Amino acid sequence: MPSSSYSAQAVELETLNFTREADTTPKQPNPVLSSVGRRLGSHDDLHQDQQTNTTDDEAIPPRATVIVEKWNEPIGNAFRVAAVFFSLFVSGANDAAYGALIPYLETYYELSYLVVSLIFLSPFVGFIVSAAINNYLHMKIGQRWIAFMCGGCHALTYLILSQHPPYPVLVLAYVLAGLGNGIGLAAWNSYIGNLARSNELLGFMHASYGLGGTVSPLIATSMITQANLGWYDFYYVLLGMAVLETGTLTYSFWPKTAQKYREAVSSAGTRNEGTRSALFVRPHARVVWLCALFLLGYVGVEVALGGWVVQFMLRVRNADPFDAGMTAVGFWLGITLGRMILGMVIPKIGVKLSLLIFIPITMALQLIFWLVPQFHVSAVAVALQGFFLGPMFPCVIVAVTMLLPRHLHVSAIGFAAAFGGSGAAVLPFAVGAIAQAKGVQVLQPIILAILVVLLGIWLGLPKIEKRKD
Repeated sequence: MPSSSYSAQAVELETLNFTREADTTPKQPNPVLSSVGRRLGSHDDLHQDQQTNTTDDEAIPPRATVIVEKWNEPIGNAFRVAAVFFSLFVSGANDAAYGALIPYLETYYELSYLVVSLIFLSPFVGFIVSAAINNYLHMKIGQRWIAFMCGGCHALTYLILSQHPPYPVLVLAYVLAGLGNGIGLAAWNSYIGNLARSNELLGFMHASYGLGGTVSPLIATSMITQANLGWYDFYYVLLGMAVLETGTLTYSFWPKTAQKYREAVSSAGTRNEGTRSALFVRPHARVVWLCALFLLGYVGVEVALGGWVVQFMLRVRNADPFDAGMTAVGFWLGITLGRMILGMVIPKIGVKLSLLIFIPITMALQLIFWLVPQFHVSAVAVALQGFFLGPMFPCVIVAVTMLLPRHLHVSAIGFAAAFGGSGAAVLPFAVGAIAQAKGVQVLQPIILAILVVLLGIWLGLPKIEKRKD
């Protein structure tokens, strides 16, 4: 077929088809380029290098076409995207509830900082399990049952917690919440990350998480301090949301069977490579591990700040309970706005440069929070930290989809999101354990040190080209 029949621009039908045709002039093989940016070298590149006795025609690799669907075409995608956004809203409400409820859990169960911190640690088990089985679940049961499992784990957790069980049972119930969050984060980040205009979509998706985090402490604090309800009554609200989440996710993803997922992977011209390939085959492994470590620190910072800031404001800044609770609301509102507003700016300046700007700004704000002992200054600094922290998670997901081939996205994103999600357990628990001996004011130096590490990790990633959807 003559090369002139192909346009240099993407052709929009029901989906966007991005086509690259090899130059007819023999040359050294280059890394494969596609609509999702520069890919690292693959086994196919090595195979090309070894073909030294071929004709010019044989040396030309076959034309590769990557199909990238839009969020609203076909129409079923619009329902799926909306369901995913609501699922992230529930996950955000779950994670932000810790900070608002910790002071009341301490009183209700008569707990120390160390023991109450176990509610941060127990979801770690669920995240680890999800990291190990994500790719297997996609291949064996498909996204329809992953959708059901994600919402179902949330609903069962909130049903148990609403009955204010003994504290050991409460800790075990949070394992289910971690499993639901881990399965959902991996599946939905991979799904949205492979749609057209994924920078913006991921920004709005994670803004939904931040919005849930904003609403959750606001409702919980108001129910406890204004309506004089028990901390456990808030979980009836989350239970209703989780039931709705389960229904909408399952309905919208019901056509997405395991067979259709396997066919999609096969049609992309790739082999079924799982987590082992993503983690141990170079050069892919470097990207996966760096992104996973970044998310480990980032999510830890996010949840530790959101989880302990209320207690810090009560004990160190001497705020009243309602004002302290509103500080957590401001932090999560900052995350939401940052993901929405900065998410529109990031595609223009590039993913790599964006975080090289945002991380130092966040470090400066953390210093202000630490060194200026005024409640209102601290509250504003925390909210602005949320604003610049917000877009970091979606930026990392975009980096993975741009640096790795498509068939590794589920495994790589699943592992990175689950491994990173465990930071929501490990770091807040560590803060609680240290606070038991040194006081809750240890929060700021710990957060600042981790931000420095995050900057170093981000500098270690390969160059990321600007995405063109």
